[in-house]
Amino acid sequence: MNFQQLRSVREAIRRDFSLTEVANALFTSQPGVSRQIRELEEELGVEIFERSGKRLVGLTAPGTEILRIVERLLLEADNLKRAGHEFSTIGEGRLLVATTHTQARYALPPVIAQFRREYPQVKLRLHQSAPEHIVAMLEAGEADIGIATESLASRTGLAALPAYRWHHAVIARRDHPIASAGPLTLAEIARYPLVTYDPGYTGRSRIDEAFESAGLVPDFTLTALDADVIKTYVEQGLGVGIVASMAVDPQRDTALAALDASHLFAANTTRIAVRRGAYLRSYTYRFIELLAPHLDQSVVTDAMDGIVPSDEDLLADERAAAAGAFANAESFVRAGAVSA
Repeated sequence: MNFQQLRSVREAIRRDFSLTEVANALFTSQPGVSRQIRELEEELGVEIFERSGKRLVGLTAPGTEILRIVERLLLEADNLKRAGHEFSTIGEGRLLVATTHTQARYALPPVIAQFRREYPQVKLRLHQSAPEHIVAMLEAGEADIGIATESLASRTGLAALPAYRWHHAVIARRDHPIASAGPLTLAEIARYPLVTYDPGYTGRSRIDEAFESAGLVPDFTLTALDADVIKTYVEQGLGVGIVASMAVDPQRDTALAALDASHLFAANTTRIAVRRGAYLRSYTYRFIELLAPHLDQSVVTDAMDGIVPSDEDLLADERAAAAGAFANAESFVRAGAVSA
């Protein structure tokens, strides 16, 4: 038994049983992959894969259990390498953070700047993607940290902890009637064409839930993946926007009125996730703590072992919950500093 055999099995699952793609991923030949899998099956005395002719088409019942063990073995092998690097190259290495556009654009810049000052020798990569892709990258070991509002909390293979809570704001051109309409209500918002996030992004489910609970059917005339696009279309007069309050920039968004909507839409929680069982370098813990000071190394390691306090307990300290660049923008919206 060897690691190449184990990698061949794992990649066969990840590549949807295509041995050609497995061979490309492992920089070997297709016959070589077939041989590695067959030799492991012969050594174990069971067939791992179901076959149609020479093609792999699925996992056998024993193969399902064997795959779990293969994943653990390869994860621990990777952990050994990471542990070796931790002590042989202190302050050096790589860190891949997978996150959404909103987090990368508004919450992470000061965190990354401070991290780079503390760890100039660490190669930091920021990968922007959809929440479901962030989950996939974490589960595959391709990302060290995932940051998003959706999808992370529901995956058992991940330790997902609350970083901070935030609200939505309503934005409109300063000459739009809603900017001076008085107390903001869902009924008033629903009178106009709306521009907001695509389903599955940046708390969109909270928006839908609020209108549905009020018995309203809003006209989402345009949707987008990030707030910058939404603000652009609102500036063009194409509708009223609903964005994360952290995305309101008082210095840049001078053409827009921003209205506090925290009383209309439920709060959202952005989470930081890591893969359970993975070995985290010391600078990984530090990155997490820079974004969310209440998530120190002991809290993260406990979460990886299945000991996870409630969101309310972890976010009880409002100063910790307000950590990050989003706090300034949200406070401006609530204070009316960028309202009409």
